[in-house]
Amino acid sequence: MLRAIRRILLVTLLVLGSAFLLYQGFLFWRAMDKLPPGTTIAGVDVAGLTLDAAREAVNERFLSPVAIFNGQERAAELLPAEVGFTIDTERMLVAARAEWDKQEMWRRYAEFVVGMSPQPITVAIVARHDDAALRRQLDTIANFVDRPAQGPQLLVSTGEIQSGVSGVVTDRETSMQQLRVALYSAEDRAAELLLIDEPAPDWTIQVLQDAIENQLTAFEGFGSVYILDLQTGEEVRINSDVAVSGLSILKIAIFIEAYRTLNAPPNDTERQLFLDTATASSNHAANLLLHIIAGEDNTYAGAEALTEGMHEMGMVNSFMAIPYDAQVVPSRPSTYTTPANQRTDISTNPDTTMQTTAEDIGAILGMLYYCARGEGGLLAVYPGEITQEECQAIVDLMVQNVEGNLIRYGVPESADVRVSHKHGWSFNEHGDAGIVYTPGGDYVIYTLLAQPENDWLMSEYSFPILREISRSAYNYFNPNAPYEGRPVEEQVVNETTMPDIPGVTPPDAVDGN
Repeated sequence: MLRAIRRILLVTLLVLGSAFLLYQGFLFWRAMDKLPPGTTIAGVDVAGLTLDAAREAVNERFLSPVAIFNGQERAAELLPAEVGFTIDTERMLVAARAEWDKQEMWRRYAEFVVGMSPQPITVAIVARHDDAALRRQLDTIANFVDRPAQGPQLLVSTGEIQSGVSGVVTDRETSMQQLRVALYSAEDRAAELLLIDEPAPDWTIQVLQDAIENQLTAFEGFGSVYILDLQTGEEVRINSDVAVSGLSILKIAIFIEAYRTLNAPPNDTERQLFLDTATASSNHAANLLLHIIAGEDNTYAGAEALTEGMHEMGMVNSFMAIPYDAQVVPSRPSTYTTPANQRTDISTNPDTTMQTTAEDIGAILGMLYYCARGEGGLLAVYPGEITQEECQAIVDLMVQNVEGNLIRYGVPESADVRVSHKHGWSFNEHGDAGIVYTPGGDYVIYTLLAQPENDWLMSEYSFPILREISRSAYNYFNPNAPYEGRPVEEQVVNETTMPDIPGVTPPDAVDGN
């Protein structure tokens, strides 16, 4: 009886065990088309999913937008397709299935029956994107988010000084890396822009350069500007190496050469010649100073000696081939070839008989300034031929020039401000050059406006621009006490040296300069 019961129990167990194994086999067979537990593809849990379902889960995750945050604020969304992001889901599925198929069938079945977790299958992401497109997207977003620091400015409309303002800008490289990580992440589909503080730019001479370039946009013609900071050596250069007419501005070089030639302090006659040339812009007096330079009553020889002297001083683009109001003669050159007038990219149709550049005039004024202080190139080039006292005499001479109020009207009338300058103009060229002494620093300035295609340049058009350029320069050097400028009525009343009446020749043009 006991044996029969045992037999019945054994058979029952065998039947039940077989049924269990058959059922587990059925379940195992049904699970054959699904990925096993512990399977992740590109960081996405696809365990128990069919290949189609796994494909959809991976694609849905990685083709979803990446949220871009600016701090706590959601700034934008990045669509993967916009940056050429593609994910090779098929390749990853094949790799996962191949890894699962490597395991022996009986072992996989045994693990399934006893509920053991199979060895995890992990497939790394296989994807790519267009990094250049991603950077363009970042630039677009960053340009919207950024608040760049603003440097100090000289406001062209008012001449006022606007202080610099600090800002924040996107750290592009760090933010790019954040976007790449988010783009390839299954879980964290968000990136935060890294913003960095940007201090306000320093007060540099570029501020002045920008302001003047802005001012020149109001002028339909050619502008040449050179400014030298006599404390730091920094420069503003705007068409400063372009050949321009020498005009009466070239008389600055005549003063230096004449003083260098004199072996004694000028006598009364010579002093009057200097004064008439500086204050009345007399071409006749300038030509008589050329006689002193030549050592004989020969204006042409004086012009040749002046040109040689300018070249010795480094003014390679400056020359006087024909004296003021003189005619071309066969025995003398009527012009010179210089680096500046050989340029083909830009031309101001300068006077062929006497030329210079803003840089040349700026350089000689700088040398004159330092010479008057007992230092610099003039004393080195001409030891014993020109003295500190003579250079100071030239500076003081040009301070007496109250005509051609272009630079002078851009600075305040004050005992603390001195302008040593020489103006010059022709029918379609107006300019001024000089040394300006101010409480905030001394500087050299050369400005010239020209309309080469026109026969006449109206002073009502050019003078206000030239005066405002001068005021911008003064305010740059004196930011704590900027000059507000003169009333327009006062400028008009005092504008007597350049009548713009057709058929009437301006005073300087009478002298041919």
